[in-house]
Amino acid sequence: MPADVVAIAQSLLRCPSVTPAEGGALAYVAEVLSRAGFTVERPVFSEPGHADVENLYARIGSGGPHLVFAGHTDVVPPGDESRWTYPPFGGALADGVLYGRGAVDMKGAVACALAAALDHLAANGGRPKGTLSFLLTGDEEGVAVNGTVKLLKWAAERGETFDHCILGEPTNPDALGDMIKIGRRGSQNGTLVVTGTPGHVAYPHLADNPVRHVVRMIAALLAEPLDAGTDHFDPSNLEFTSIDVGNKTVNVIPAEARARFNIRFNDLHTQATLRDLIETRATAAAQGARFRVDWEPSNADAFLTAPGPFVTLVGDAITSVTGRAAKLSTSGGTSDARFIKNYCPVVEFGLVNASMHGIDERVPVADLLALTAVYREIFSRYFG
Repeated sequence: MPADVVAIAQSLLRCPSVTPAEGGALAYVAEVLSRAGFTVERPVFSEPGHADVENLYARIGSGGPHLVFAGHTDVVPPGDESRWTYPPFGGALADGVLYGRGAVDMKGAVACALAAALDHLAANGGRPKGTLSFLLTGDEEGVAVNGTVKLLKWAAERGETFDHCILGEPTNPDALGDMIKIGRRGSQNGTLVVTGTPGHVAYPHLADNPVRHVVRMIAALLAEPLDAGTDHFDPSNLEFTSIDVGNKTVNVIPAEARARFNIRFNDLHTQATLRDLIETRATAAAQGARFRVDWEPSNADAFLTAPGPFVTLVGDAITSVTGRAAKLSTSGGTSDARFIKNYCPVVEFGLVNASMHGIDERVPVADLLALTAVYREIFSRYFG
């Protein structure tokens, strides 16, 4: 009899694992996997100024190939619970739909991977023809300091090596089978700081208004595209998100103007080359004005898992279950794939993302069953 993915998902949804609280979710996963013969470890990572975070690493089998399923059991806060049709941590099932915070992002996919793993092991004598592992964190929805990035390093220090990874983030915009993520854009924050000379607005010749300069520089930085995109990436994009002078007085020319921005960039750039490009263009637009760009640290580089046998295997498994040819995409925000790509090729495939982080987050049972079948087919093809 196949594993009961709905029951597994309900058990996970009933755990109030709002970042960084474990909430019982990883303990439940550990119990399920231990019963199936996995060796399970639960490392806790710490960092000054941040909450301790519980993580989980479980593996079964030996040798290659080694496929790891990665994901997270932490969730964002439910918000005003009175607005939910069903309690956000109740795991309610109504009219073929499962409700709860994390149903889509991403306890549902974790449940599907667990059920698929149990089914695969049951059909193959209790062990894969290689190594199957789970790498789960409770720190994905937060600052991502004590989660996947440290868990990967911890595993590597113990001699763990991965050949390929499936990350269960919700990737499909409309229907299961729509989209596989084979990469992610990088993300870089910065602040354009323009320094002027303060003074009275009635005597502008005695002042140097930084607002005039920052407006001109913003216009120039937005006027020219950063690039034209690539076969797998959209053009890189710079967006200014705030302009501030900290001036509460209407008749005083301020001393400084600050404009914050974010850049989502493709693999034509590194963080270093992108910063050089922006500063070069800003210098040309400054026309002698005094300025600097304050760059924030970023752990989000652009990366691509190039189409090849593994991507084809995942795509064929999806098509065999859903009948859809999944689009290969690098759209969206960042994910823990940005850390995993340093250890092995990674692709992302999960549930439909329409309700994630929203009121009444939910998933049709039919999608849970289909995603379980997809993961089961991936395991069968990979270890076959």
